[in-house]
Amino acid sequence: QVQLVESGGGLVQAGGSLRLSCAASGSIFNIPVMRWYRQAPGNQRELLATLTSGGDTTYADPVKGRFTISRDNAKKTGYLQMNSLKSEDTAVYYCNADIRLTSWGRPYDYWGHGTQVTVSS
Repeated sequence: QVQLVESGGGLVQAGGSLRLSCAASGSIFNIPVMRWYRQAPGNQRELLATLTSGGDTTYADPVKGRFTISRDNAKKTGYLQMNSLKSEDTAVYYCNADIRLTSWGRPYDYWGHGTQVTVSS
């Protein structure tokens, strides 16, 4: 059973930093793509950052220059370093990944259950 588990959320003051982690477990061959999303109350889920196994990254405009996505392939763990946090960054943050279970199979889409980030102004 493949699982993604986020951690590292919490309460932080505006201007502060948090580092989110996303640990993948189970029988995994590789993880071609990892992503971070967030969803604030009343809003749609928003794609924030993408990182491929080749190292290509993309960022949404609201977080560009403040957030950094990274991964440790050996640990099957992804990270989202969040700096200069603002009150509007308050949301539940979700990890998402395309995960290949075998060398011959196609990747499947997996989601974590989310971690709450609250930024106080």
